[in-house]
Amino acid sequence: MAVSQPHPSNSPSDHFDVVVVGAGFAGMYQLHRLRQRGFSARVYEQGGDVGGTWYWNRYPGARCDVESMQYSYSFSDELQQQWDWSERYAPQPEILAYAGHVADRFGLRRDIQFNTRVGSVLFDEATQRWTVTTSDGARVTAQYVILATGCLSNARMPEIDGLDRFEGQIYHTGNWPHAPVDFTGLRVGVIGTGSSAIQSIPIIAEQASRLTVFQRTANFSV
Repeated sequence: MAVSQPHPSNSPSDHFDVVVVGAGFAGMYQLHRLRQRGFSARVYEQGGDVGGTWYWNRYPGARCDVESMQYSYSFSDELQQQWDWSERYAPQPEILAYAGHVADRFGLRRDIQFNTRVGSVLFDEATQRWTVTTSDGARVTAQYVILATGCLSNARMPEIDGLDRFEGQIYHTGNWPHAPVDFTGLRVGVIGTGSSAIQSIPIIAEQASRLTVFQRTANFSV
């Protein structure tokens, strides 16, 4: 569920020890550890809530392609006892719920500014500090900047000739709409057979009148 909150004051006088970019699993853990060590920190997240990849990936059938336990944080024995995974390969809503549970359990959201992109990061040799400018025009400084953006932070659209002239609907599994997509009676083409396609094809096929899969290289999957 997206979280709406007032943006903290971001006058140029805002100074932090650390700025973290991204509030996925890595960014949340970074914030928790920085607090433990006494650092002041601000996290900027372009999405509306925590979860990173699992906030954006909402395509039909989305779930772990590794065992659920590999998403469990191990830094807190108490946290591990508070959460039971319902499946060996958890679905996306459950992984996102776990991320939200961790954020609530450790009060992480109060130091995270959502719906905010980092536009520039500049280092000042004289002050030995970074100036971070965000999409709302605010500026803060920090001694350290940690990029917890991961390798899946922005969906890459393929460079297919004619894609810009296609008159139907185009969806990307890495940036799926938050509202359900109804494929009932439609002809659907799926490009690629990685984990996302393997998970979504059977679900979409239940609705679509015809589904065609374009595969370059066969994959092995559990």
